[in-house]
Amino acid sequence: MMNLILAGIIPLALTASELEAEAETYAAAYEAILESGRPMVVMVGTDWWPPCQAMRRQVLPALRRRRWFGRVVFARVNSEREARLARRLTGGGPVPQLVMFRRTPEGWVRRKLVGRHNLETVERFIEQGIALDEATRRQAAARLTSGRRSEKADHSAPPTDGD
Repeated sequence: MMNLILAGIIPLALTASELEAEAETYAAAYEAILESGRPMVVMVGTDWWPPCQAMRRQVLPALRRRRWFGRVVFARVNSEREARLARRLTGGGPVPQLVMFRRTPEGWVRRKLVGRHNLETVERFIEQGIALDEATRRQAAARLTSGRRSEKADHSAPPTDGD
C-alpha cells in the first residue's frame, strides 16, 4: 500500500521540481550563456494573462520533458515584476514573447517569437536557433581565413543586469 502512495507522490514532486528548475533567473541564465556558449531563450510574460499561462503550464513543461532546456539556457522574466528588463528584452512589445540570444564571432544575434504558440512551433523556433548556432560554429574557421561573414549580427546583446 505504501508503495502505491509513494508512486503517486513522487511524480508530483518531480513535476514541481521541474517547474522550479525552468524558472531560472535571468541573471543566472546570462552568466550561464557566457560560460557555456549555448544560446539563451527567455520567456517574457505575466502570471495572469491567459496566453502566458498556457505557454507556462503547457508548452514549457513539455519542452523540459523533451530535454530542449539541456540544449539552451532558459529563463523566465515576469513583465510586471521585472518591467524594465522585460521592456529591454521585448522592445516594449506584447507578451508572451520568447527571445533567443546567440553569440557569434561578429556579435550577438537576437530572434523572437511573439504570442502564444503550440509546442511544435516553439520547438521549431528553438531548433532553428540551435541549427544556426551550430552552423555559425562550424563556419567560424572558414570565415576567419576567407574574411567572409555568414550572418549579420544585430548587436542586440542580452541586457547584462537583471533589472
